[in-house]
Amino acid sequence: MNGSTLRGAWKIGTVIGIPIRIHFSWLIVFGLITWLLSSRYFPQVTPDLPFVSYWVSGILAALLLFASVAFHELSHSWVAKRYKLKIESITLFIFGGVAQLKGEPPHPRAEFWIAIAGPLSSFFLSALFFFLTMNTAGGSKALFAYLARLNLILGIFNLIPGFPMDGGRILRSAIWGKKKDYFYATQKASSVGRGIALFLIFFGLFSVFTGGPGGIWLMFIGWFLYSAAQASYQQATLQEILSGIKVKDIMVREMQTLDPTISLDEAVDRYFLKYGYGGFPVLDRGKFLGILTLKEVKNVPREDWARVKVSEVYVPHESRWEVSPEADVMKALELMIKEDKGRIIVTDRDQVVGLITRNGIARYVQLKGK
Repeated sequence: MNGSTLRGAWKIGTVIGIPIRIHFSWLIVFGLITWLLSSRYFPQVTPDLPFVSYWVSGILAALLLFASVAFHELSHSWVAKRYKLKIESITLFIFGGVAQLKGEPPHPRAEFWIAIAGPLSSFFLSALFFFLTMNTAGGSKALFAYLARLNLILGIFNLIPGFPMDGGRILRSAIWGKKKDYFYATQKASSVGRGIALFLIFFGLFSVFTGGPGGIWLMFIGWFLYSAAQASYQQATLQEILSGIKVKDIMVREMQTLDPTISLDEAVDRYFLKYGYGGFPVLDRGKFLGILTLKEVKNVPREDWARVKVSEVYVPHESRWEVSPEADVMKALELMIKEDKGRIIVTDRDQVVGLITRNGIARYVQLKGK
């Protein structure tokens, strides 16, 4: 599966130039898997081994399982790099792994091979661990048998056509190749993904009431897949609406600006309350200095607004927060999301020519939406 970087993740290393991160939820699953294997699975399949060996095997199995998930994601990433796509990171988390690809596959064939690489890698590992199972005994045999079975399940599960899982991306590549419409294919694959997610949720609920195994876990996975499929559908719709739209088509050209010498009281009364915007550019004799938003205002105690000047609290401008009027609106939106900004300056030949905001983009999408 691929997607966006998860918050709360720590970098643990780099493989083939790709940062590998661990999300805090991985630690929960790691502990749970280790405990279950050490206290139940290994004592049942190898009852004659010492107690300590069960915990050693449990820890090794958990580590190798997540190494298998990392290998699965690295396989996606390696193929993606062959198609000139940039992979920003791979994150291991509660549901497995997610590779953050920058951009989308250039054509349906690329989409297919990037998607299928993950399941194929899991089947390869399953065969490898099965071979080791046939050539070992005791605790090692039980360890490799468990990993062979889990990688087989991982490969099969990812082939379920529930977008954005690998199977869903394979489905999207087929629809994309047939209809020649990337956005249509994404929306259709996302709809199928939502249907499969709902099936998992209701089947999990049914299992809970009938005493079947794994009901709560199925509901949890179904909810996660539904959220991911819904987000993918909305993103595809957004990209379709904004396709071909330039920053100059949406930006605000006549900006209300703040003088750095006025107090926060004046800024709030004369600008924030009057115009209702969430932020204003700060200019000093025509020179752009930065932006003051409600966030900076609220960080100052209310009783100090009369004496604190705009110049003391505005956010100084940095060149990476600029966009050209000829740039695609999606590029501007991605920049705002990446930099956690609600508005960015539009510049042309080092001159400020406008302002584009998330709210402005949202209004445009709302008006043009189907």
